[in-house]
This record gives sequence, structure tokens and C-alpha cells, in this order.
Amino acid sequence: MKIPIETKPALWGIAGGAVGLAIVGFSWGGWVTGSKAEAAAQLRVDDAVVAALAPMCVDKFQQAGEATANLVALRKIDSWSQGDFVEKGGWATLPGTHAPQQVSAVAKACAGILAGA
Repeated sequence: MKIPIETKPALWGIAGGAVGLAIVGFSWGGWVTGSKAEAAAQLRVDDAVVAALAPMCVDKFQQAGEATANLVALRKIDSWSQGDFVEKGGWATLPGTHAPQQVSAVAKACAGILAGA
């Protein structure tokens, strides 16, 4: 079987075009791999959970005994330690929060709401 002489340059052109298309697609086209898409989706889920649980943490803080004294103590602490104060007080541990990083994120968001109120 004889292959026409024009076939080899055409195949090289197809291969080069495919590589060029992949480079452009991943660089500027917004293409992502499955693992990167999964990581971005998980980040959005975590943010949504924190946004949903932070108001419940604030309510739990305000309903607890000595809420006024705890709020005064919270506001005296520097902003970097306020999340730890809420977390150690147990107000950020809510139903549905299992991961320690999620509890910390809820505690920081809760402390931000309480300190700003």
C-alpha cells in the first residue's frame, strides 16, 4: 500500500494543531482538569457551609449564659484570636460541622459578625 507524499505533512499539521489548541485552551480558554474543578467546587461548598452556619453560631453565642460578658471579652481580644475564643467556647461546634478546619472557619466568621455587631 502506497501512502501519498502529502500525508506526512498533514499528520504533522494535525498533531501540531492539537497541541496548540490544548495550550490555548488550558492557558486562556478556561479549561481545567477534573481535579482542579473538584477542588474549586469543594471550596465553594465549604464557603456555603460556613455562610450558613455562622448565623447559627452567633445565635448560640447570644443564647448562652453570660453572653454579655463573653461579648465584652471577645471584643477585647485581638482579631486574630477571636475565632479561637469562639471555637474554645464551643459556640462554633454545630450539627453538620465535622472537620476541624470547618469549625475554625465557622468560628472566625462568627467572631467577625459578633465583633462587628
